[in-house]
Amino acid sequence: MKQKIFAVEDDSALQELYTFSLEDEFDCRCFGDGQSMFAALESEKPALFLLDIMLPADDGLTILSKLKENRTTADIPVIIVSAKGKEINKVKGLNMGADDYIAKPFGVLELIARIKANLRRTMVKEVQANVAFKDIVIDISKHQIIVNDKAIQTTLKEYNLLHLLCENSEKVQDRERIFADVWGENYMGETRTLDIHIKELRKKLVENGSIASIQTIRGVGYMLI
Repeated sequence: MKQKIFAVEDDSALQELYTFSLEDEFDCRCFGDGQSMFAALESEKPALFLLDIMLPADDGLTILSKLKENRTTADIPVIIVSAKGKEINKVKGLNMGADDYIAKPFGVLELIARIKANLRRTMVKEVQANVAFKDIVIDISKHQIIVNDKAIQTTLKEYNLLHLLCENSEKVQDRERIFADVWGENYMGETRTLDIHIKELRKKLVENGSIASIQTIRGVGYMLI
């Protein structure tokens, strides 16, 4: 069975290009806006998303944010495909969780190669084992954090942050390493955002009775103990 791809693109000519250029290897469904795409998500889930930035109603970055905040779609790779080739738009998309970025105009062979590369990376992630420390389990396949046998609700950044700390438990993770792994090496936002995410994670661990805690190492970073 062919892997399914959802492409959100309001240009009918590009919709036809996606359909015909990908049909030999993928099952590509095109949507003119985010609303129709999210409606389709209620009954089926793709292996990858292609998102334009300039769209009617919600733009591609807004759609990207919604996908990455939703636990059921957070791990599905997203490729931004947009004529907005300015560096700031590329960086913003990648910082928000996009897995790749292709500027229009693009070659069909490049598009197919990028799709295959991102799908391969997803397959590698799926076979990874769960990560555990004390009463915390990071369920990789379900993209869930489980504390005391109970799944807790987290944002994508909180999930990735606790995953990093749990994977390196009882070892100090400096702030630079955390920003590079969780937000991306090109992150240009407010550095205090890390402290805010740590505060929220600590609150959720306490609320769920975890015996693990996140310790602040002043001037360096954080450590899960």
